[in-house]
Amino acid sequence: MRSSGITYEVAERCHAVSCGGVGAITKLVDHVGLVRAINDRLNILKVARPYQDSDHVLNIALNLLCGGTTLDDIEIRRNDAAFLDAVGARAIPDPTTAGDFVRRFDEDAVWRLMHIVNDVRTGVWQRSAVARGTARIDVDGSIVPTTGECKQGMDLSFKGIWGYHPLIVSLANTGEPLFIVNRSGNRPSHEGAPHVLDHAIAVCRRAGFEDVLLRGDTDFTMSQHLDCWDDVGVRFVFGYDANPTFVERAENVHPNEYELLVRKADRAFSSTRAKQPRVKEEVVNERGYLNKRLVTEDTAEFEHKPSRAKKTYRIVALRKFIIEERGQLTLGGHFRYFFYVTNDRKLSHAEVIGEANGRCNQENLIEQLKNGVRALHAPVNTLNANWAYMVIASLAWALKVWSGLLLPISARWREVHESERDRIVRMDFRTFVQRFVLIPAQIVRTGRRTIYRLLAWRPDLPYLFRLLDAL
Repeated sequence: MRSSGITYEVAERCHAVSCGGVGAITKLVDHVGLVRAINDRLNILKVARPYQDSDHVLNIALNLLCGGTTLDDIEIRRNDAAFLDAVGARAIPDPTTAGDFVRRFDEDAVWRLMHIVNDVRTGVWQRSAVARGTARIDVDGSIVPTTGECKQGMDLSFKGIWGYHPLIVSLANTGEPLFIVNRSGNRPSHEGAPHVLDHAIAVCRRAGFEDVLLRGDTDFTMSQHLDCWDDVGVRFVFGYDANPTFVERAENVHPNEYELLVRKADRAFSSTRAKQPRVKEEVVNERGYLNKRLVTEDTAEFEHKPSRAKKTYRIVALRKFIIEERGQLTLGGHFRYFFYVTNDRKLSHAEVIGEANGRCNQENLIEQLKNGVRALHAPVNTLNANWAYMVIASLAWALKVWSGLLLPISARWREVHESERDRIVRMDFRTFVQRFVLIPAQIVRTGRRTIYRLLAWRPDLPYLFRLLDAL
């Protein structure tokens, strides 16, 4: 690499942008009817002068899709004449106006926005034929820290961190957040979860899913609601607290009733993949640290009637035998128990545990919303305003997922096209932005057309062209 001979010049008549993929995103937004739905139903602004509700919402979402990370980054785009030509606008709201817009939201307005997006989302699911089979709905809470001194509604979390504690309900099938509910930092994870899960169930059934499976950790085993979900045909797999009573029941199960658990990964790679050296374990052994090593896992089950439920449910117990070592010396071994409650009588023990472990993939989604999209942040000064920002910013992730779901699939290349669609749906947000949005392009306005003249090649451009053909 050399720096000699580099000079900078400003072109006189050539308008170009670094985010040439934004045109496909705006076409996608129009194609799915999101703009019309927001303007017809959100009703935040009494008079659209000069911006409509959709202009404010998309201004924040497109800022993140074009590489921005904060509201202040909108200032770069609003002063870029080529970007304004690219999105067909004379002006876009500045960062201060964007902040004032989210401050207009009350609780009802945020719920209204989430329902609008979910109504559009169900149309995308139906069009892409993913609304079939079992809808796996995951639920969890996450701490959103803030160093601000004047954030209304923030509080100390159980970890001693100042901030908010939003509840995230997502669909594992597509990796989309269906509902985000912002709460004070000191609220428990399960607070308000049954109400939000009921909304998520209604969304999935309206979309056409034949079956619904709820998944969550021990905080979301709310025994007073299990009967209600069971009565309406909703299946669930939740973690259950390993209290002393349950541990005693598991210890009293006859040894012959336990069956060995073989993980799916162990079956798949038992004969085809060589095990890599455990570097961490080698370091621990060399330095004589205490090492807890998992030896075997086995499972059993028994019936249990929760205290606030009228029905009896199935409890699957996972028993792990762990050996404690220090260097070459074995100190002893002990059992550790994990429990899962479910109303599904057909799933095997391994399938129940597999569903419970599969919920952990929601942590990857939360990580993307925090550090990829930067949706789970608190840039403004009230609880509802930050809630509105989280919902609007998460729309950027939804647009990424929809870009993959709406890729056309031909009968001849079905397997290849489905793998390409799944790759984009599961792609990290920053990777999607780099590959599909940050493409240098010259913007040419001729008559009634806006031409994006691409100035660079990307290996993923054929996917972008297929999406444009589908739109």
